[in-house]
Amino acid sequence: MPPLMALSSGTKLGPYEIVAPLGAGGMGEVYRARDTRLDRAVAIKILPAQFSSDPFRKQRFEREAKTISSLNHPNICTLHDIGSQNSMDYLVMECVEGETLAKRLEKGALPVEQVLKYGMQIADALDKAHRSGVVHRDLKPGNIMLTPTGVKLLDFGLAKPAGRPLTGATLSAAATQPSPATEPGTIVGTFQYMSPEQVEGKELDARSDIFSLGAVLYEMVTGKRAFEGKSQLSVASAILEKEPEPISTIKPLAPPALNFAVKKCLAKVPDERWQSASDLASELKWIAESSSSSASVSATSSGARFRGPLAWKIATFGLFAIAAFLGYVHWRDVQFASRTQVVRAFINAPEKTRFNFVGDTAGPMAVSPDGTRLVFSAGGFLWVRSLSETSPRRLEGTQDATFPFWSPDGRFIGTSVDGKLKIMDISGAPPVTLCGCARHPRSELGRRWHDPF
Repeated sequence: MPPLMALSSGTKLGPYEIVAPLGAGGMGEVYRARDTRLDRAVAIKILPAQFSSDPFRKQRFEREAKTISSLNHPNICTLHDIGSQNSMDYLVMECVEGETLAKRLEKGALPVEQVLKYGMQIADALDKAHRSGVVHRDLKPGNIMLTPTGVKLLDFGLAKPAGRPLTGATLSAAATQPSPATEPGTIVGTFQYMSPEQVEGKELDARSDIFSLGAVLYEMVTGKRAFEGKSQLSVASAILEKEPEPISTIKPLAPPALNFAVKKCLAKVPDERWQSASDLASELKWIAESSSSSASVSATSSGARFRGPLAWKIATFGLFAIAAFLGYVHWRDVQFASRTQVVRAFINAPEKTRFNFVGDTAGPMAVSPDGTRLVFSAGGFLWVRSLSETSPRRLEGTQDATFPFWSPDGRFIGTSVDGKLKIMDISGAPPVTLCGCARHPRSELGRRWHDPF
């Protein structure tokens, strides 16, 4: 593309007066300008000369501009006008204040709460466009603006001609070009967010944007690009053949459901991805609500008050549970006499708490399937203790949890909180709500348990 002529401050393009340059890229130069008729700030993009000289591209650009101008959505940058002056086509867009996601990612990964918030907004904007027959085709951090009120999607497929299919020859040529580290602004940066069908030059639909959004979400969560390489060929090969490192490996505290949502976006085959941006937006909303619900549980425990006969009942039940547990340990010792294992069978309630074995915020002590851990209720929370340790560990986010029980594989703990069935990973991940259930559901939950992971 021949270089565009820089416009100086004060230059007039129709009713628009250039104020200052904002940036430049492969699709033209962008300037801050003033609409002299309405006295408002706008952004003007000067398009490459080949769009004016090619009648087909010019016609297509005008058709897309009309379509995109009808996209009224709070997270899509509004297209106000198009024009031409001195054989130079230009777009007039909403002037968005903020920084690009690409600039923000230079500082590292984003908090999960922001990832979910921005991800929902981007997916919702894409759904609006897709329902109007518009595919972005160039979704990447540089085309996402972060503003005080949320995200704005830029360059919604505007003036983007159908690319020449990437054959083996073109990919081989691309492999000889410098990497982004040696030549900033090369196409490699865009390659890293292309879908497999886009790399192969196939027909694109909305699911191509969903793949690109998955790559953006991955980078937002981990701070790393999903697909990397030193050349266009190596990046394209990674997109077509490799799977990115699991989010759970890089960010162990990220919600497992988010790892699943992003992985589904990045499926190589379009039919295996989310089939609409609306489905993805709903999934991200569910993850955000589940995480928010877990985080909102108070970390302050209130000691239970025990009076009169109730205290004796609890003490009796506790002794019975301990006796039953000791019998179980003895049986295990007999069955596995050849295995040496230290078991400390004298169990005290955690400091400044009492066991909750009966009542509305209670439940009997439960032994893990492999007999190495206990879960019990004390002081209004659930606690886990390994039999090879002397102190239990409190499970955060389990206030008022009742009737705890183990999954068959011993990896998860199920419980009832406020009439809802929740499960949590014993590693410390916050509880996740599965469904509603009875107030005292122990027997029912045991029958219905299935491992969703």
